[in-house]
Amino acid sequence: MGLHDPSSSSGGRSFFGGFWSAALRRKAIGIATDSVAGHGGGLVRHLGLFELILLGIGASIGAGIFVVTGTVARDAGPGVTISFALAGAACVLNALCYAELSSRFPAVVGGAYLYTYAAFNELMAFLVFTQLMLDYHIGAASIARSLASYFVSLLELLPFLKGHFPSWIGHGGIEFFGGIVSINILAPILLILLTVILCYGVKESSAANSFMTATKVVIVIVVIFAGAFEVDVSNWSPFAPNGFKAVITGATVVFFSYVGFDAVANSAEESKKPQRDLPIGILASLFVCAVLYIGVCLVITGMVPYKFLGEDAPLAEAFTAKGLKVVSVLISIGAVAGLATTLLVGLYVQSRLYLGLSRDGLLPSVFSKVHPLRHTPIHSQVWVGLVAGIMAGLFNVHQLSHILSVGTLGYADPPGFSCPGVPIVPVLSIFINIFLFAQLHEEAWYRFVIVSLISVGVYAIYGQYHANPVSSEHSVVYQGVPSEAA
Repeated sequence: MGLHDPSSSSGGRSFFGGFWSAALRRKAIGIATDSVAGHGGGLVRHLGLFELILLGIGASIGAGIFVVTGTVARDAGPGVTISFALAGAACVLNALCYAELSSRFPAVVGGAYLYTYAAFNELMAFLVFTQLMLDYHIGAASIARSLASYFVSLLELLPFLKGHFPSWIGHGGIEFFGGIVSINILAPILLILLTVILCYGVKESSAANSFMTATKVVIVIVVIFAGAFEVDVSNWSPFAPNGFKAVITGATVVFFSYVGFDAVANSAEESKKPQRDLPIGILASLFVCAVLYIGVCLVITGMVPYKFLGEDAPLAEAFTAKGLKVVSVLISIGAVAGLATTLLVGLYVQSRLYLGLSRDGLLPSVFSKVHPLRHTPIHSQVWVGLVAGIMAGLFNVHQLSHILSVGTLGYADPPGFSCPGVPIVPVLSIFINIFLFAQLHEEAWYRFVIVSLISVGVYAIYGQYHANPVSSEHSVVYQGVPSEAA
């Protein structure tokens, strides 16, 4: 008979007791000041309402229109239009909740992670962060691959360059292990260039985003009107060739195309008037994106039978098939600008999330370091660029898109925007998210479970011991932000 070791049993109870005690901690948010203290320096308030709206549009319009339309249409057919409409409707409900939360926590980085930390607990917030981060990392890699393809297509419009680019530079890549690994060189190079811009300063990167976003919105509007004259309504029949389930599954895939509102929420610490401008920026950018997505889906599936849509550059290929080469050139320019801004904003948001968690002690302090002159979290920015670059260099769009959208689906009471229809709207939002969640591809389920288990392990080993715990009875005054004038 073995002997019972009471100290071992006590140690086990002590570990699990400490784990749950830490995991259930909540964050109460106080009013941030304008002082800069600790945490490696502060960010600067450069972003006005117009920049925030363009930030949200820049984060969204790109992958959804220039890439995912072709991928999802192969399964959903013309019903991809409904996929985007359903995902947009779900995002509107989410955005209303986001808008209220952003006005209640108006001066702090963190977005969904921060809201979960305040409303639920520390472990749940860390799980939200890890799922979101994987979404953003995969999304950045997927977009970088498509940006490389469109960039090469744009260069190949010059006759002396056409056909001179090998697959490992732009279009697709050299495949190994049955297509699981696909080597591409240009995608990581483009990520490096955008990371350098973001490290240089938020004012400069915002100016670049505003210019490219305005350009691509104008081009998308031109594309919709030009394509409307080439629509053959017979291509819309059957509208859902693989059934309504494929349409619903498509909605889960395209859901990440609307995550621009999350980018706006994560810019709180760099917004000039966050309490007023964040709710407006979130809702306005989402509305513009939904209208443009639906318009493009109707046009592209009406111009070309869904079976013939490409996966890497579907929009340009559709207009080329119709002999509209001038529009194809515009699309290539718009795609390069659109995907570049989506990638730029995605990398920006990731670095701010790493910054927020590092300040809370859930990640190493190196991620909270802010450059004293550039006022950007350079270590976080370089890290997210590095991770996305490695993934973009090794995997293709099709492999990446099927495991997206899991993270995106998953107080102090200052005055501000109030979500209408509480509690009906929030409950309905949760219900729709869970419904869409249930339709995910099998790969996404594996990814969700595996990442969740790894996240719990990381939190148990590191997070619970290094977090800066503050009970719900006390307010946390986060690091404030200096104004641009200062």
